[in-house]
Amino acid sequence: MAVTPVVLALSRSGEDVAHRVAELLGAKVHGREGRVAKADAFFPNALDHARDLFAAGVPMVGICASGILIRAVAPVLNDKTTEPPVVSVSDDGAVVVPLLGGHRGANRLASRIAEGLGATAAVTTAGDVAMGVALDEPPAGYRLANPEDAKAVMATMLGGGGVTVRGENIFEIESTGSGVELVVTEAPEKSSDTRLVYHPQRYILGVGCARNADPEDMWQLASATLLKAGIAHGAIAAIATIDLKADEPAMNALANRLGVPLRLFTAAELETQADRLANPSDVVFAEVGCHGVAEGAALAMGADLVVEKRKNTTCTCSVSRAKHFPVELKGRARGRLSVVGIGPGQSSWRTPEVSKLIAEADELVGYGLYIDLLGPLAAGKKRSDFPLGGEEARCRYALERAGEGRNVALVCSGDAGIYAMGALVFELLDRSKAEQGVSDAARRVEVVCSPGVSALQGAAARAGAPLGHDFCTISLSDLLTPRDDILRRLKAAAEGDFVIAFYNPVSKTRRTLLAEARDILLRHRPADTPVMLASNLGRPEEHVRYRRLDELEVDEVDMLTVVLVGSSNSRLAQLGEGPRMFTPRGYARKIDGDLSDKKGTA
Repeated sequence: MAVTPVVLALSRSGEDVAHRVAELLGAKVHGREGRVAKADAFFPNALDHARDLFAAGVPMVGICASGILIRAVAPVLNDKTTEPPVVSVSDDGAVVVPLLGGHRGANRLASRIAEGLGATAAVTTAGDVAMGVALDEPPAGYRLANPEDAKAVMATMLGGGGVTVRGENIFEIESTGSGVELVVTEAPEKSSDTRLVYHPQRYILGVGCARNADPEDMWQLASATLLKAGIAHGAIAAIATIDLKADEPAMNALANRLGVPLRLFTAAELETQADRLANPSDVVFAEVGCHGVAEGAALAMGADLVVEKRKNTTCTCSVSRAKHFPVELKGRARGRLSVVGIGPGQSSWRTPEVSKLIAEADELVGYGLYIDLLGPLAAGKKRSDFPLGGEEARCRYALERAGEGRNVALVCSGDAGIYAMGALVFELLDRSKAEQGVSDAARRVEVVCSPGVSALQGAAARAGAPLGHDFCTISLSDLLTPRDDILRRLKAAAEGDFVIAFYNPVSKTRRTLLAEARDILLRHRPADTPVMLASNLGRPEEHVRYRRLDELEVDEVDMLTVVLVGSSNSRLAQLGEGPRMFTPRGYARKIDGDLSDKKGTA
């Protein structure tokens, strides 16, 4: 349970309990607007907010009836192995019920809350009830090697089968004889549906490699090193290396394959371990500024070297064993920049992936209005607001913060890759230092792009199906695009008879290009071509209206309006719920052709 839980307060009667639970957990309180007096963030609708948090992977403790949380998350239930914990607490704090994610932290969370409140934890998971433990949820610092067999082992034990504990008794279960085995060991051990194997994660893999080393070479070296030392893969707590290698595919693939964090150290930090190195190298010092990467990184984690440096043609590897357990992760993480589009702003048009990336982020960067639209999802997070017009500074700041090892989300409206910050992020990464690019550390961050609902898609959905055939988008802002280029593209799109979505149609100082676009289009398509004007899509003040192309007026359009102009084939159908705009793709002609072919062969 990596993400701190959120405590939901839905009523004044449960507000005091909510704050007591939040204090116990070091969590934030989200309160229902108009129902709760004090909270870290407020939400208007309990079902929507709980659903958003659940979809984002955020653990929840609701001070409310269990049914409210059940109804909220039911539509998005999917995989119990990945879903976050959901716990309900009665308004008086007397009963705590883990509803979902019992073996992903909910039972432990419920017990912790119950102990702090002096309440009863209504745990119903069979293993917890019968034995007081969940075998697929070992204590912190231990990894279950074969979680897929936990259910079968638990069933055998619940059916009266005996149990033998070999090694450390991490669950404090009494050995009662044959049946199933619980094995705790640092060494590789065969597992089965009658034997659960747990590994204490005490070891660190220190690694180094040549630039663009083959990930398979790294994996083979690490695996052979561990096998020879008698150390199980599951006993590894982290991969450690020099920060210059943060973006190496071999390093990241190794960490992902082992399912452990990658920790990074500067050359200066590694050099503090020079006196402890078994194989110091002047060649390595001349290359990167420290006398050893693999051994130095393994030692820098606060551990003792147990396997000296081994190498193949492109990679090096060593192993250390931590002095303290569970292992304290020293160094820093590889930074991550998530470039996310939040759609128009309403949570129902925001993808679960985007919500999850925002929930995981340490810091939110963006235009202040866009971060505000996240509502309670942004509560408690560091935020760095930038004004309109500060786009390059915004992206540069986000990259540099990620370069320091932070998890940063760059928040954009609509889709981040459509007239937004996505392209600028990669432009900065592609620039050289002479071209005012970003630092080397920023170049090594992980960049994740997640799609959002664009204004184009939102407008099309409200209209009906205007993008049923070929379409294009054109920005009418000449701040970044030369005016002549915009006019050239307008003429080409008009001649090509595309449906066109105009972004940035006007501003306070830029009023002429939309009128010019209208006049250019009128030379190539009918005067009654339907035009949709959609303002503030997906927000309470949303306003949608239709015009003929020859009646399009600049003064009723602003920067928050998407102008959607149909092709010569687009139609405006008058239906019971009002006008709906669509562009036929030609199915009628296809059907007519199919019928003609059938008649000809009859």
